Amino acid sequence: MKKALYILGELEDRDLVWLNGAGRAESLPDGAWLIRAGQEVRQLYFIVDGDFDVVLPKTGQVVARLSLGDVAGEMSFVEKRLPSASVRASGPAQVLAVPREAILARFEEDTAFAARFWHALAIFLSDRLRTATGGGSESDARELDDGLLDTLHVAGDRFTRLLDLLAGRER
Repeated sequence: MKKALYILGELEDRDLVWLNGAGRAESLPDGAWLIRAGQEVRQLYFIVDGDFDVVLPKTGQVVARLSLGDVAGEMSFVEKRLPSASVRASGPAQVLAVPREAILARFEEDTAFAARFWHALAIFLSDRLRTATGGGSESDARELDDGLLDTLHVAGDRFTRLLDLLAGRER
C-alpha cells in the first residue's frame, strides 16, 4: 500500500480518471503469468488486489513479492528492454493494465502529466531499490518519506477513488 501512496501522492485526480479510462481491469487466477522474462511488455500494471511473485527464469527463485499498490512492468516502460524476470500471480489477483503507447501519447498531449508521472515513478523506483538493497535502517523501511507524509491524506483518498473507479463506482 505504501508504494501506491508514492505514486498517488504525486498524481492528480484527473490523472487517475485518465489512467482508469485508458486502462482495463484484468483478473488473474492463481499461477497466471502477468509478465514473462524475455517477452515484450506492452502494458504498465498497477496491482489493485492480490500478490505476485517476481521469479528468475533460470532458477525459478522468487526474488520479490509485489502486492496492493505496486507497479509491474515499470522497468520495461522506462528503458524498453525485455524483462529479465517473470511476474506470476500468487493467488487470485487483479491489475489495472494501461497500454504503454497510451501513456506515451498522453505525455505528448499533457506535459504536466508527464512530469507528475515520471516524478512519481522515480520516487517509487527509488523506494523499491532502497528496500531491495537494504539501504537505510530497518526503521527507515517501515517509515514514510517526509514528502509522502505531506500528501498522505490526499494519496489515501485517491487510492480509494481508484479502487472505486475500477469497480465501476464513481465517487
